[in-house]
Amino acid sequence: MRLKDKYKKEVVPAMKKEFNYKSVMAVPKIEKVVVNVGFGKEISSKGSDEQRKFIQEISEAISLICGQKPVVTKAKKSIAAFKIREGVPMGVKVTLRKDRMYNFLESLINVALPRSRDFKGLDSKSFDKAGNYTLGIKEQIIFPEVSAEKLKNIFGFEITIKTTASNKEEGLSLLKKIGLPIKS
Repeated sequence: MRLKDKYKKEVVPAMKKEFNYKSVMAVPKIEKVVVNVGFGKEISSKGSDEQRKFIQEISEAISLICGQKPVVTKAKKSIAAFKIREGVPMGVKVTLRKDRMYNFLESLINVALPRSRDFKGLDSKSFDKAGNYTLGIKEQIIFPEVSAEKLKNIFGFEITIKTTASNKEEGLSLLKKIGLPIKS
């Protein structure tokens, strides 16, 4: 069963019963998923051609994983202690919504997380007060879209799942019911 269908047919009624919502519209849902890669340290010591190649390689890998072209994020101000100048590329990010979001989450839950090394479940402490969940991926090679033979750089990234939940308990319940393997 597709993740979107599972949400509508199984999760909504279960959440409505568990939290005593009066309306289906009150049930929390996943609003967006943000995939973020920061490469500040790696890029600061390279020349401009090497920087462009590095950014292009990471952008291609993220676009394969997410199915959407990433946006390059740049430094907003200079910080001398970190050797950062204003306008220098610091990372790439992708904001997924609607069908692409559900496809990405389905791939993450069913394929990528089980492929990660020594995986025993996700930590339930990574929720914020608003019910949003953030997890870190150490290597992009756990996604089958990325070929390990063609890679020059292995990088990690961060996935933030933004929900409409009003607190941590509702967000935890929603993501567990959807199928995210969160340890209690």
